[in-house]
Amino acid sequence: MEPIESIGHSQSKLQAVLLTGVSGYVGGRLLKLLEKEPVVLRCLARNTAKIKDFVAKSTEVVQGDVMDRPSLEKAMQGVHTAYYLIHMMSGSKDFEKQDRQAAINFAEAAKNAGVKRIIYLGGLGDDNTEGLSPHLRSRHEVGKIFLDSGVETIEFRASLVIGEGSISFDLVKTLTDRLPVMLCPRWLTTPTQPIAVDDVLSYLMAAKDLPPGESQIFEIGSEDVTTYGGIIREYARQKGLRRWLIYVPVLTPYLSSLWLTLVKRSSFEVGRHLIEGLKNPTVVQDHRALKVFPIHPMSLKEAIAMTIARS
Repeated sequence: MEPIESIGHSQSKLQAVLLTGVSGYVGGRLLKLLEKEPVVLRCLARNTAKIKDFVAKSTEVVQGDVMDRPSLEKAMQGVHTAYYLIHMMSGSKDFEKQDRQAAINFAEAAKNAGVKRIIYLGGLGDDNTEGLSPHLRSRHEVGKIFLDSGVETIEFRASLVIGEGSISFDLVKTLTDRLPVMLCPRWLTTPTQPIAVDDVLSYLMAAKDLPPGESQIFEIGSEDVTTYGGIIREYARQKGLRRWLIYVPVLTPYLSSLWLTLVKRSSFEVGRHLIEGLKNPTVVQDHRALKVFPIHPMSLKEAIAMTIARS
């Protein structure tokens, strides 16, 4: 495989971008936006055959794995900006260890290859909060690895992403569609600040065009602070459904995860970890993103309406 700079004289002046997580919910949508940009786009995939028919002819697909350091160093040759949209929850019970090693591999390979910027999508949550869920704790640890790597890093922290195909939102949607009465743990009243997938994509796209500078963390969310119960009620209202939420003190995160039997079995393990994180407030505390980026995130009502219209 040739370094990106050597792929044609006309393309050599374009910014080279590496995208990971192409088969994921956000990554697949970001791919289509990046393919419209004046960049040289390279996608990393463990199984290239699975995505070759999904990408444009101008997009290069390279075989690589974040757990395989040599494959990363090869894939990053000539890359200016690298997007990291990967988590290990769906493939490993010891996902925190896997996430840590994958991030170390990615950060070291990026530094050795001369990558100028890493853009990472993590999760909201206060690091100083006792009992931060393993999922959020791991998301923050990955971000810190990148921030300490010596490569400029733009980390976005988001709560529930609203959109068709988002595991968190699909769980809310499926429960509301199928269950007239829901037994809910009291921590379903924990504050959260969801964000529409279109707004997440806008932030991710804008980050690649920021002028060079120091690494930064941006917390992003809609204009509404709500709860998961509030999201359920708003979705039910827009769908014309009458739903009752009965809060009980003894419903554990594990028992709550049994809700996932209503959803695809392949989502069970990921969903269980996400549900365990509902006890942690995920609210924007730092509003600098609204000043740095020309993006005004849509409201919860607008985000749900757009998702329903697209489904």
